[in-house]
Amino acid sequence: MGRAAARVLLSQTFSPVMAASGKLASFRLPPLPTVGELIKLYNLRAEKQLSQNFLLDLRLTDKIVRQAGSLRDAHVCEVGPGPGGLTRSILNAGAADLLVVEKDTRFIPGLKLLSEAAPGRLRIVHGDILTYRLDRGFPTNISKPWEGDPPNLHIIGNLPFSVSTPLIIKWLENVANRTGPFTFGRTRLTLTFQKEVAERLTASTGSKQRSRLSIMAQYLCTVHNCFTIPGRAFVPKPEVDVGVVHFTPLVQPQIQQPFQLVEKVVRNVFQFRRKHCHKGVEKLFPEARRVELTQEMMQQADVDPILRPTELTIPQFRALADAYARLCAHEPALLTYEFREELRLKHVARKSNTASSPTLTDAPSGVAESSATPLKK
Repeated sequence: MGRAAARVLLSQTFSPVMAASGKLASFRLPPLPTVGELIKLYNLRAEKQLSQNFLLDLRLTDKIVRQAGSLRDAHVCEVGPGPGGLTRSILNAGAADLLVVEKDTRFIPGLKLLSEAAPGRLRIVHGDILTYRLDRGFPTNISKPWEGDPPNLHIIGNLPFSVSTPLIIKWLENVANRTGPFTFGRTRLTLTFQKEVAERLTASTGSKQRSRLSIMAQYLCTVHNCFTIPGRAFVPKPEVDVGVVHFTPLVQPQIQQPFQLVEKVVRNVFQFRRKHCHKGVEKLFPEARRVELTQEMMQQADVDPILRPTELTIPQFRALADAYARLCAHEPALLTYEFREELRLKHVARKSNTASSPTLTDAPSGVAESSATPLKK
């Protein structure tokens, strides 16, 4: 099927049913080329360097969309729509306003075809979701108070593996600061991750998957691991299965400290995940005062220093973050201290000392020659 033929098909079959009030009462997209046909039509292929994997089974994309809840008359942002399989499911679920953000120009023509099939309902942005200002993507009148119900705004995406973790960390920081897509209120997210990442995000206290991501996600959101999609459902088939995760921001975060401070405490504790938690806490402090300040922080937090990081509950992390914040308030320089930077400076100093140490070429010429030149017989 050619592009012109596809457009003719759309013009002949598009006829949404409208209610007397003028609002959309029932909507299904008209007959369209399948996602597989569009991939052939536009000569598309998944780029390995962009960690792209297409989901062509519309039953699975429909199932992902159902995890978001009702999308009737909703505003939705889809991240990385690619060839548009998930996009179709979102439109078929009744979304009134769908904004898709796609970095790869190859997918834009196919998305425009979908836009023609759903006039006034699909907006296409060619850009990078990591830098795109989602707070400017929707009208302010959809906002809801943070303490009230979530706004009728959803973020949905089959995320490339390479971007999923940095993106969710960015959005979690937005949740903490009520910025970005969370200027509208407690915007809900339904996203795909590698199965292992999905398990970390939702891991409970004491489980082997418990990690930095578990704490950072769960202190800010209710997080639910919805279901797993086998890797064989994707084209090309990834080496791992994929988990679908739903996030709803909490009205009150479980830790009442700045995001960067919480992240620093959690990151340091988990850097020695198999050791006692005090080992990671130690690295929050300069070497000269490490033992003293670690003991003070653990005592203030009333946390058993020989618990493993995976055994710590979120209330215990809250106690650690609060204790660290008190120490930083008393000594502000602690907040900017980074253990790895101290290690780097020590390494630089050692190299400098080695470079300035005397060598054979720096020694008196006679000594160098007598030790370096073989005796003549």
